[in-house]
Amino acid sequence: MAQRATMSAGRSPQETMALLARETRWRHGAVPTALDGIEVAPGHRLFAKGQFLLRCDSGNAYHYIPGEGVTIARPERADPDEEQLWLNGSVYAAIACLNGLYPFHASAVAYEGQVFAFTGPSGAGKSTLVAGLGQRGLPLFCDDTMLLDLSDPDLIIALPGHKQLKLADPALALTGARALAPVGSDTGKSYACPPAGTVADPLPLACLTFLEAAPVCQLERLAGAQRLLRLDDDHYTQQFFLDVWRPTREHLFALRSRLARQLAMAVFKRPVRAEAFAKSLDLAEGSIRNFSNGDRA
Repeated sequence: MAQRATMSAGRSPQETMALLARETRWRHGAVPTALDGIEVAPGHRLFAKGQFLLRCDSGNAYHYIPGEGVTIARPERADPDEEQLWLNGSVYAAIACLNGLYPFHASAVAYEGQVFAFTGPSGAGKSTLVAGLGQRGLPLFCDDTMLLDLSDPDLIIALPGHKQLKLADPALALTGARALAPVGSDTGKSYACPPAGTVADPLPLACLTFLEAAPVCQLERLAGAQRLLRLDDDHYTQQFFLDVWRPTREHLFALRSRLARQLAMAVFKRPVRAEAFAKSLDLAEGSIRNFSNGDRA
């Protein structure tokens, strides 16, 4: 991991964002079925020779070469929405990992120059919560995937998201977000315009909050070993990080220890019911504003 960790050293967050913009350029063309002599079957992916190859069951395929960007093979009658979902999800996370960044499964808002992120399994309500906080004037920072720049040992810098906010119809009604267009033909979601807009600048990550369903609203600050134990993220982005960086157990422990030491962390328990959403927003918003005012207890 030490070799990979130095990849972004000496590069400012703005330079990293410019690099990602270059590396995620894409075009349609021929995509190989193998990397480094290893065949990749449909529905599988591979990191090899510093490259990334993804072949989807639908026939879409993606090949990333550093310095050259992404080539997409699109079958006849392909769904262009599916093409973009893979490009903005798995392919983006893979490119980030290969360029020395740490991806985390989270959605986040920005407030007074800091990032406040919410994580949890798919369906935990991350996107709905950050969209709802937009009703309270907190702009969206990222949705679903947050990239961390760890090149500065004293700061954890989060890079603003590239994904559009995606919400199901009930979440649109709850949050006041405006639907823009359907997300594919069978997702049941729409791309949405965040009520308070978005933030485009890299910012320090201040707090990471873990979402859990519970009968009543409660926010608990995490301390000590609790923080470390919570960082075992099982989302696919974490597996990408492990495949690319191949950290030893000691290096992985050191990385998670750093995150646990430098970030405030909390567990946010709340009912996942429409009638309880306003109260959840009250507690989440109050926690963010109080944190920025110096109340980190």
